[in-house]
Amino acid sequence: MKREYFGTDGVRGRVGEEPITPERVMKLGWAAGRTFAADAQRPAGRPTVLIGKDTRLSGYLMEAALEAGLSAAGVDVALCGPLPTPGIAYLTRALRLTAGIVISASHNPYEDNGIKFFSSGGTKLADALESEIEKAMEAPLSCVPSSELGRARRVGDAAGRYIEFCKATFPSSLDLRGVTLVVDCAHGAGYQVAPSVFGELGAKVVATGVAPDGTNINAGCGATHPQHLVAEVAKHRADFGIAFDGDGDRVAMADRDGRIYHGDELLYVIAIDAKRRGALRGGVVGTQMSNLGFEQALAREGIPLERAKVGDRYVLERMVERGWTCGGENSGHLICLDRHTTGDGIVAALAVLRALIEGKQTLAQATAPVAMFPQALVNVPIRRGWDWQGSDAVKRSREQAVEALGDTGRVLLRPSGTEPVLRVMVEACEKGLADRHAGDIAEAIAKAAGAPL
Repeated sequence: MKREYFGTDGVRGRVGEEPITPERVMKLGWAAGRTFAADAQRPAGRPTVLIGKDTRLSGYLMEAALEAGLSAAGVDVALCGPLPTPGIAYLTRALRLTAGIVISASHNPYEDNGIKFFSSGGTKLADALESEIEKAMEAPLSCVPSSELGRARRVGDAAGRYIEFCKATFPSSLDLRGVTLVVDCAHGAGYQVAPSVFGELGAKVVATGVAPDGTNINAGCGATHPQHLVAEVAKHRADFGIAFDGDGDRVAMADRDGRIYHGDELLYVIAIDAKRRGALRGGVVGTQMSNLGFEQALAREGIPLERAKVGDRYVLERMVERGWTCGGENSGHLICLDRHTTGDGIVAALAVLRALIEGKQTLAQATAPVAMFPQALVNVPIRRGWDWQGSDAVKRSREQAVEALGDTGRVLLRPSGTEPVLRVMVEACEKGLADRHAGDIAEAIAKAAGAPL
């Protein structure tokens, strides 16, 4: 069935506008509760759903609306307050709950918010179950009898449980003594837990982005604005900088020389270390956006790369299908399935630090084999529902770029799953080439769509 609410990563939008309105969020909670309660695969007993959130001001509104909807469906609610998205996935699994819900719009500005779901196993919901929730949204809202209404409770020491889980993914024979880290939490969901994880492992931690006020999440800091991290690393003469996004599931790093390292390079370090230890199962799953230089570097080590659709849920699906344990996106969503069921910025950063400590390498040395190809990215506004694939002008422009680049570059067009734009990515051996071809394609799309660039 056609999806009306769910995108590539749950339901997301501007607060106060469809579908992120109090009424719609309550209905979504109710529809999800009805679906979870009726799921034949659910363990017996009263269903209980965990709700966590990031630090956006609108989280209070959405938490209350979801709680009301779930209660009306006869589902109990466990509340844990601000916690990174992977923390919700972990607690849902550890506490044997029916499902988990995260209230977050990830790297988006505070005016946006969203809802992500996790299964009882701590993984993103299957497409079929999301479709069932969408179907339930079509039914009129109802309420179970008063005696069957869901109850709500607070989860004790949710942050402490997640901190211990993260630390347990780091070898007990190692510590971070003597390492100075700048940890940028983007004023987001990880502001309480991330500094504690690294500090309790022995690092000297300089915490930044840890003063959320409800409106400053991702504002000029975090993984989406890594220059702030670079400045803090230089200021404090730190060994490394680690930056997370608003909900803590993506990571970027910086070294003391001011160089920024994104997902593909960090994933390369993790994969090579796993191979060194004999722990790498199969190859690595990336996406259509994974850099060609990253793929070539893996190939030189005899490690295959498979490309999934953009979105960490699709990376995870392919990893499970193949039985592989290493995958991720260049955006910094990195998945270590031998450690967690979903992408986790803290866990991924610890995996990188382990590789550097055991290999006695700097980040520059560990990533030296990866010669990243320049990428040009352009977001072109389009009308919702516009058939860009049926446009001869767009097709012709794309084919011209592909022919010109040959095997020295790549071209990718894909619609955004969260906003009305068509994303253009061109990868080439020279930045000028990538920029030129991306600009030509974007111009062709804008003319065909009748939308200004």
